[in-house]
Amino acid sequence: MEREWNDPLGSSHGRMPRVSVVLPTLNEARNLPHIFPRIPADVYEIVLVDGASVDGTAEVARELFPDVRILAQSGRGKGNALAAGFRAARGEIIVMIDADGSMRPEEIPNFVAALRDGADFAKGSRFTKGAGSADITWLRKAGNWFLTAVANRLYGSKYTDITYGYCAFWAHCLPAIDDIDQCRFDVDALIKVRIARAGLEVTEVPSFEEERIHGESNLNAFRDGWFLLRSIVRERKRVIAPVVQVPAATEGAMTTETGVAG
Repeated sequence: MEREWNDPLGSSHGRMPRVSVVLPTLNEARNLPHIFPRIPADVYEIVLVDGASVDGTAEVARELFPDVRILAQSGRGKGNALAAGFRAARGEIIVMIDADGSMRPEEIPNFVAALRDGADFAKGSRFTKGAGSADITWLRKAGNWFLTAVANRLYGSKYTDITYGYCAFWAHCLPAIDDIDQCRFDVDALIKVRIARAGLEVTEVPSFEEERIHGESNLNAFRDGWFLLRSIVRERKRVIAPVVQVPAATEGAMTTETGVAG
């Protein structure tokens, strides 16, 4: 039986579209108890993609939310995990969120509201009014500013934060996000570049980034920054897939079977 969402916008917006939350994980068992209880209870499904965790991540997820859909990641890297989750998602709206506790699940309704107000793609930003970060260093902030400026210049976008991975989008955006299986930590930025190149309507949603609860990031500001820059520039040569835009007013009645081509 389909669950009903406590619609934050009111009944005048019609039936709430089904919302799939895609959660890539790798040894996040200690973080999940801080995340799952805060995901709005009426989301349609949680799709957890597990990258061969050895700490009981899948078992903890089932204890916290017996209806969770758990997929074993076939490859490596965040791009591969997201691609698997996108392919499996059955909702009209897909939310991508990290499992380290840095992103606030309570903000999901804000992203959904932006989509229902007409956006194709809602991206979180730590650098708009009402947003912030308890985790980003000055060096990473400077690098993010530079990478964002390069992407905006190359692709005509108006992003304020290109590396932050908290996003939600209508399923009709999937063809534009195609072919991310081989992407690594650059996947968050590349998704936004591809959305901009496809000419889709983007709304930035203020988001507050918390510190990672357990575990440590493996990112290196200089090495990974250069890798990200090369990835963003290389996207100019990529052929973009056409996107058939579906009006938000009718998308809630869709049955979503589309996915990311591997």
